[in-house]
Amino acid sequence: MGSGRVCRGGTSARPTHFSSSSHPSAPPHPPTETASTSVTETVNGSHHFRISGYSLLKGMGVGKYTASDTFTVRGYDWAIYFYPDGKSAEDGAAYVSLFIALASEGADVRALFELTLLDQSGKEQHKVHSHFGRMLGSGPYTVKHRGSMWGYKRFYRRTALETSDYLKDDCLLVNCSVGVVRSYTEGPNICTIAVPPSDIAQHLGQLLESEKGTDISFEVDGEVFNAHKLVLAARSPVFRAQLFGPMKDVNMHCIKVEDMEPPVFKALLHFIYWDSVCDMERITGWDAKCASTLMAQHLLAAADRYALDRLKVLCEVKLCEDVAINTAATTLALAEQHHCFHLKSVCLKFVALPQNLRAVVQSEGFKYLKVSCPSLLKELLQYVAGKGENSAVSSAYTNDALDGSDANGKRAKPRI
Repeated sequence: MGSGRVCRGGTSARPTHFSSSSHPSAPPHPPTETASTSVTETVNGSHHFRISGYSLLKGMGVGKYTASDTFTVRGYDWAIYFYPDGKSAEDGAAYVSLFIALASEGADVRALFELTLLDQSGKEQHKVHSHFGRMLGSGPYTVKHRGSMWGYKRFYRRTALETSDYLKDDCLLVNCSVGVVRSYTEGPNICTIAVPPSDIAQHLGQLLESEKGTDISFEVDGEVFNAHKLVLAARSPVFRAQLFGPMKDVNMHCIKVEDMEPPVFKALLHFIYWDSVCDMERITGWDAKCASTLMAQHLLAAADRYALDRLKVLCEVKLCEDVAINTAATTLALAEQHHCFHLKSVCLKFVALPQNLRAVVQSEGFKYLKVSCPSLLKELLQYVAGKGENSAVSSAYTNDALDGSDANGKRAKPRI
């Protein structure tokens, strides 16, 4: 018989080789698997628009507007348009109109919008029209060219607006939020190199502790602190002007700092070099709770003095968390003096509570408040009355607070 080979099922005519101990077959390669993710999100930004002189804008004509300054969100410029006589002639100037418009060239920019008319009574009953936080039947709004708008022709009836809490001192406050939609694809991460965290603050902090290369000294209530001019100037515009400005003293080697305690200045230097707030208890040796609140009050004033905005905000956050009966009045005065509007609002709300008001009025800190910030007393009274809690105001408060005297008729000395 012949020695021909039979091929089955259309397979190759090559001979079949079986594995043997001398010629092992290579193991099969596992299938390659890859993955990617499509990510769609919004890049958000907001703009606050103050419209002063509302009554003077009335009558400018239907379709005419006053516009905010432009602001940028994800590379696109936007502006708020307010129409005091309305945008549409068919409404007969019965409504005010409010719109957000694309102010730069765009190509199918997809975005979410929110327009808010702020309640200025403190009741926080704002009028909000928003895409954010709700299910959208047709998705984000698309603007295709400069001047494309989103908003409301009938945002608010004029007669109702002019008798509402949205209008105060002939002024309206508008907030606009824009969320520009962006999409991108994330592929597999092929970079496995671990990048160490930044340690520049540690290096600068060690420079302060070692005092190597210091070229300026500060005397604070008899205690001397050494520092580096370049570091101080880089961190604080006040130090920069003092050390390198046109009025600098080239022969100055030691600066005397008035009206500040040594622990406060030490904490200030710590932040300048370390970019973090130091351990208050360790620096002062006081009880932790007392140290953190009192030091935050003094440090906030110091931060404002040297234009250290981040430190000022950190202190403001800390004081918002620590508002209490015995600190509310002094913190409120501090917030007013250093223009900390959020902290001021938190203190006013705390003091106005019926269970807090009488105790705060009788505190030592309230005597300082009456002397240092008398205008706050009327504002506090108005705030309490607005909350409907004015019945809780004691007679001592209403009779004595406005003239800055205590129950015995003596003027209180300011004290923090």
